[in-house]
Parts: sequence; structure tokens; C-alpha cells
Amino acid sequence: MKTLTLSVLSIFMFVNSASALSSTDQQELLRRAGMVLEEIKNAPDEEIPSELMSKAKAIIIFPTMVKGGFMVAARYGKGVAAVRDPKTGKWGPPAFLYTAGGSFGFQIGAQAVDLVLLVMSQRGIEGLVKGQFTLGADAALTAGPVGRHAEAGADILMQGEIYSYSRSKGAFAGVSLKGSVISADTDANWEYYDRPLSPEDILIHKKVTRKPQSAVRFSKGLNRLAPPWRSTRG
Repeated sequence: MKTLTLSVLSIFMFVNSASALSSTDQQELLRRAGMVLEEIKNAPDEEIPSELMSKAKAIIIFPTMVKGGFMVAARYGKGVAAVRDPKTGKWGPPAFLYTAGGSFGFQIGAQAVDLVLLVMSQRGIEGLVKGQFTLGADAALTAGPVGRHAEAGADILMQGEIYSYSRSKGAFAGVSLKGSVISADTDANWEYYDRPLSPEDILIHKKVTRKPQSAVRFSKGLNRLAPPWRSTRG
């Protein structure tokens, strides 16, 4: 019991430390999120299938999410989400999020990973804009297919509501994060847009009246890297 208590205390210290280290400004977070997507496109053998990216209704990126611990696993990360306009297929302005969670299990050490979530259903978007939602509960979560071999079966596999991917040491792989809670980063959204905007305000109701240049660049990058599927066929 004493060992377990010390492990729990250690993991909370780890999460707090990760929070401090992850509190970069929103422009840097958007830059790193864009880099993650760019690198996906440059990984021909282990990339996320382009059809899934092009049919995604929303995308969530946590660049450099930290996970680790001893006996009690923990993870923490700040991220960003964007929703595709259903009429134009273009990506809207980003909303900022964070995730933090823990689970019991035998793990030693810490690891930094990039996490990408492709939201494929309207129910997944509804969970996203609530301000807090649980992966696997508010929307079904599936470890996503990887690589060119997955392209042919993408239509068959389009049954998941959210496809999840993580990258560690340069390699992408499908990953299950059921039970993880993603919450709106209210302070980050307010600071970035200089207004108290909820994820629903930003992602759905288009209440962003002034888009910072970093948001414009991020949306342009998404439109280039994950265009709507209808525009990818010749």
C-alpha cells in the first residue's frame, strides 16, 4: 500500500510537471500540430490512410503528449481540434484542448508520443463540442489502420466513430485510448481569441470574428494535407 501511495504521488508530480512543460503558447502548439500532420504525409510506409483523413469530419492532434509512470500509468497533453465545414469541405479555426488521465498497470519510465484522432461521425463531433468527453464512451474509439495496404480496405473500415493513432520514435501505429477524457482548454481559447469562446462557439457556430495568422496557416495546412475526399479523385 505504501508503495502504491508513493507511486500515485509520483505520477501526480509527473503530470503537474508535464503541464508546466506543455504550457507553450498557442502559436507554437499549432505549429507543432501542423508538423505532425506534415510528417504523416512523408511517411509512405506507415502513414495514416489518406482516405480516412479526407473523410474525417474533425481532427484532434496532441503533439508531444507525455505518458509514463511506475505501476500507475499517466498521460497528459495539450492539443488542438478543427472541424470540417460540411458544405465546403474546408477546415475551420482551431479550438484548444487538453487531456489528462491515469490507469493502473505495470509500466516503468516515461515516453513522449504524438497523438492524432480522426473523428468520422456526427456523434463524435457532438462529443467534442460538449467541452469534455470520454473516448470510447461518448463516441466509439478504434485503433486506426496504418499504411498503404489499408487504403483498399478503408471503405470497409469506415465503421468507427473515432480512429486513433500515436507516434513514438518516428513510427505511427493504431492505439486504443478508451476511457481517456478530453476537455476544453478554456484559458487557452480565451487567451488566443481574446474572447471567452467555447469549443462549440469556435468549431460549430463560427463565432471567431478575428482569426490570428497562426490559425489561418494551420487551417491552410489542413486543407492541403487533408482535403475533402471528393477533391482527391481526378
